[in-house]
Amino acid sequence: MKKQHFCYLVRLQYLGFRFNGWQVQPKLRTISGMLNKTFSFLYPDEVFKILGAGRTDSKVSSLDGAFELFVENEVSDLGNFMSEFNKNLPTDIRLLSIIPVNKTFNIIKDSKIKEYHYYFSFGSKNHPFSAPFITNYIDQLHLDIMKEGAALFEGVHDFSVYTSGLKPNSKTIRNIESCKIVINDILTANFFPECSYILKVKGSGFMRYQIRMMMGALVQLGKNELNLDDIKNSLIEGSDIKLKTIAPGSGLMLNQLHFNN
Repeated sequence: MKKQHFCYLVRLQYLGFRFNGWQVQPKLRTISGMLNKTFSFLYPDEVFKILGAGRTDSKVSSLDGAFELFVENEVSDLGNFMSEFNKNLPTDIRLLSIIPVNKTFNIIKDSKIKEYHYYFSFGSKNHPFSAPFITNYIDQLHLDIMKEGAALFEGVHDFSVYTSGLKPNSKTIRNIESCKIVINDILTANFFPECSYILKVKGSGFMRYQIRMMMGALVQLGKNELNLDDIKNSLIEGSDIKLKTIAPGSGLMLNQLHFNN
């Protein structure tokens, strides 16, 4: 690919339920793949590259995602670019804004804080239309102890247990600024359960499956399959605790993304 001359930061939202994650995968429908396809359709002669702020898993959604767009030719009319792009994207992806950025900007290294929300309910079967947004546990969960467990994730810990396919030299020490379970008063619909909840997690970076495995551990805690000491011990370097639950992707949303610059 030739040297890029112009860089743009693009904010977007998407409902991930019909997509196999962010990253391009052969023969699979992905967010990045759809963005590439739309750009190529609108600007068939333009050389470009799209680089996401992070890779979301299959069915994971975003209210405040971002990607960096590299092009050889300047986008002369940003408003028209937004309008045409949104017109040709599927209804479950929407661009929010586009701004030019300095060539020194790095969407991965400059991303500072990410806040994820995991939406869930429990105790009875949900309306089927809730499935893209809220993970539904039929079992009764002990919410109070789950809240105590969530608070244990706060601070600097070794999250080696909370990822999959750990590679050598991977950075497993992560800082969680806040982690708490609250009542869901953000997403509402007449087909949502009467009461649902959010696991809110804020930090500077997360490993693959980390939040979904944190949620899975809290569910096990809520079922009395784990205790608070198990959660504490799972965050110690060299822990031999094996977690058996990864929460489904459809309950997870990137809620906010902040950059250094």
